Amino acid sequence: MEIFKYMESYDYEELVFCQDKHSGLKAIIAIHDTTLGPALGGTRMWTYASEEEAIVDALRLSKGMTYKNAAAGLNLGGGKTVIIGDPKVDKNEAMFRAFGRFIQGLNGRYITAEDVGTTVYDMDLIHEETDFVTGISPAFGSSGNPSPVTAYGVYKGIKAAAKEAFGSDMLEGKTVAVQGVGNVAYTLCEYLHGEGANLIVTDINKQAVNKAVEAFGAKAVDPSDIYAVDCDIYAPCALGATINDDTISKLKAKVVAGAANNQLQETKHGDILHEKGIVYAPDFVINAGGVINIADELSGYNKERAFKSVEKIYDNLSRVFEISRRDGIPTYVAADRLAEERILTMKQSRSQFLMNEHHILSRR
Repeated sequence: MEIFKYMESYDYEELVFCQDKHSGLKAIIAIHDTTLGPALGGTRMWTYASEEEAIVDALRLSKGMTYKNAAAGLNLGGGKTVIIGDPKVDKNEAMFRAFGRFIQGLNGRYITAEDVGTTVYDMDLIHEETDFVTGISPAFGSSGNPSPVTAYGVYKGIKAAAKEAFGSDMLEGKTVAVQGVGNVAYTLCEYLHGEGANLIVTDINKQAVNKAVEAFGAKAVDPSDIYAVDCDIYAPCALGATINDDTISKLKAKVVAGAANNQLQETKHGDILHEKGIVYAPDFVINAGGVINIADELSGYNKERAFKSVEKIYDNLSRVFEISRRDGIPTYVAADRLAEERILTMKQSRSQFLMNEHHILSRR
């Protein structure tokens, strides 16, 4: 892999290799873009097949965070860390504290958070060595479980998508097919039910399905049947890539809007949705409630302020739909354009992020 050539092709700023032989730490920090502010992105721990695979994943994920943060209207750039190792057996205190010292050495250019394979406890260990970490225990001033805030943002995003598709954002009487009933989706169902929407739910966890049926009067269907149900809105809230060659022809919904990441298996499926006239709410815009919430921690967490900020997802998606109409492009392309336009505008007046007194965190 020609690393510098790859980085130059996609405008990456920095790639940091972190090694501590005593704890077994092997970590890669990728900073994609700091035009808007310090790079914020989680720390993922995974058993990568090779070091090159880990590098590519860190780079790919950091660019995704640049777009997510920019589209969310945050004054934050994009970054990501991957730690090479099995999160079930390789973790230890020294590893995360060593990693915290590496983060501290970047002097605020990168702020981390929980991700796949890491936990709040891991973030607390990092916090022993640096303030440049979010998603720590509430005892340290964190926001705690982000699921309710993420769900609220998805709910607001569904309303924006309904306005685009049906001319009104009222969900009363609308039928929403919710795929997956995990923590985020269950809270989303609460919001939808509270507005009078009819719910169809599915999950491989039958207990979760039964809970939603009892609480919200939802109709339960088998996981393979959720794509073809008669509904107004399909809300993917489980695994990614559920919009694919097999499912897209079955959809009867006029809106696809949910909490899942990477909902399109390939970009061509976003093109097909656009051609069919189905309103698609790009995942990294609609599910940004979690990152908006942890970003609020950087100013001293205030729940009311965080929820108010998450409400902007409605406006952000409305802007995506406006760009889609303006330029005649699918919404997934319009979402990228929204982020790129914001970054380009700021690049004209700001160079790479440098710490100053305004950005110094004082959480301790």
